[in-house]
Parts: sequence; C-alpha cells; structure tokens
Amino acid sequence: MAFVDELKINLKAGHGGSGVVRWLREKGKPWGGPNGGNGGKGGDVYAVGVRDVGLLVKYRHIKELGAENGHDGEGNSRQGAYGADLMFQLPIGTIIKNEETGRTIEILEEGKKEILLHGGRGGLGNEFFKSSINRSPEKATKGEIGETADFSVELQLIADAGLIGLPNAGKSSLLNALTRAHAKIGSYQFTTLEPNLGEMFGFILADIPGLIEGASEGKGLGHKFLRHIKRTKILFHCITLESDDIAGDYKTIREELKKYSKELIEKKEVLILTKTDMITEEDLKKKEKLAKKLCKEVLTVTILDDNSVKKFSENLLKTLKV
Repeated sequence: MAFVDELKINLKAGHGGSGVVRWLREKGKPWGGPNGGNGGKGGDVYAVGVRDVGLLVKYRHIKELGAENGHDGEGNSRQGAYGADLMFQLPIGTIIKNEETGRTIEILEEGKKEILLHGGRGGLGNEFFKSSINRSPEKATKGEIGETADFSVELQLIADAGLIGLPNAGKSSLLNALTRAHAKIGSYQFTTLEPNLGEMFGFILADIPGLIEGASEGKGLGHKFLRHIKRTKILFHCITLESDDIAGDYKTIREELKKYSKELIEKKEVLILTKTDMITEEDLKKKEKLAKKLCKEVLTVTILDDNSVKKFSENLLKTLKV
C-alpha cells in the first residue's frame, strides 16, 4: 500500500437544528400555549493524534468529511439532539492548516484533541418567544450554519534518528539489520520510495529515501521527504565505501540539507561508512581517516552476523542517549 504523507480535504462542522412552532394540546388545557423546542447544536470538528504513520492513506480518495447536523426541536418543549462531533484522526507529527484562515496546528501528542471547526448553534422554538404580551408566538428560528474550510495536511515523521544518504548507500539494509523493519532493498537506486520506520531498544529510526544533488529543488525523491528529517534528533549519514569519492558524496548531501533548512545542517550527525566488506583493509583505513576529517563522529559497519549487529547497535545507542 502506498505511503501518503500529504493531502487536501474539505471539512465541515454540523449545522444547527431549527427551532419549531408547536402548541400544547392536552385535555382540559384548550389554550395550552406554545411548546416548540429549540434545535440541537451542530457537531464540531476535532483533530486527534494517533500512533499510526500510515493512517493518511485511508483519506487519499476522500474529498470531504463532515460532522453531524443538529436535530430539529420537537413538541412538548423537547430540544433537538446535538449533532455528533467529527474526530479527524491524524498521525502524530502531522501539521494541519486551515487554508481559509491560515491557522496551523501541529499534532504532537497521542489522544489530544484540537478544535478545527465549530458547529452551528441550534435555532429557537416558539416557546422561547413567549412573553406576557405575546402568549401565542408563531416565531421560530433556523439553526446556524456550521463552519467549513479546506485544509492541507502534511505529515512530518517524529523519529529519534534519520538515516540519510545518496541512493543505494545501504540505509534500508542497515535499518533492517538493526530493527527487523523488513524495508525493501535492492541493488539499484531508489529502492526506497517511502520512509520506513523501525524500533531499536525503544528508539525510533527512520530510513529516508535517497537524496541526490538538487533534492532541495525537487529533483529525485528527496524534496518530498526532506521534511521528515526536521523532527529527528540526530542524523545518521550513510556513505557506501563502494564510492570513489566519499568526500564528494558527503558534501553533496550536506549542501542539500543546508539549502532546504539551516536547522538540518545544525543537527547532530554521525557519519556511517557502509559496505566495508567491499574494499580492502588498507583502503578502509584510508577512507576512515578521510571520513574523520569530514565529521567528528564516524562509525563503520559490516552487517554479517548477530555479533556485528549487536556491537554496532551498542555504539549507536551510546550516541542516541547523549
């Protein structure tokens, strides 16, 4: 199923129910008077945070959603029922913007409700207008129209660390080894077409689709997914040792991060050299020496067995806990 991280949708609060004109008709009370009830209030629209990053996919073919309208009033002074509220469920990390007012809300807590639109008030029945000088009012009012607006929805993943790098840098393989995430891997570029998440000892890792030069300007897949790095605490920058120019690869990604957001370039970073088994021991030492000139913290990884994975994950945990 495709990963959906942005959409546009029209949301509508419920209209208020109308008040009614009714008259009391009981035996022995030929002039019982007005008893038309008020209409019920229309339902409000709330945004509610849930822990499901794939939730937006269920809205991709939905153009509009609405809360229930309030019910009309009834005789015997009965008020109409309130319309049911609409609970618009969104993944934690979602930013939702009212396109009419410009109001923006970030959904950062599970279960927390944020009001988006207010339902209309119910109309008044003729009993409300009864007075000493008007004992038989024929007047009732309609319910108010509920608020409506177009909303843009954008998901920004919340993760402890983001795995970034050029295509085919070994990010998905690393995520799978560390978290058993089962992300798709292959020996070609852009195997990952959507972010993948995995958990490592309580820490959430996000595999961000491969970036290329010009990603910040919309080239490749990077521009679409760069926003998912915004909320990560640390960046794990993966560079494959199959490359003949690891310094150039490193600078390419760093430049794209800088162009997209200065916040990204200031995040803590660990440079991870992948596919160390693809080169000689001598070349590995040379490239490790060069990597340490590029980044303060450098790790090398060859995911071959459980012991290697355990040792490498222990090093990552030390970095994450700082």
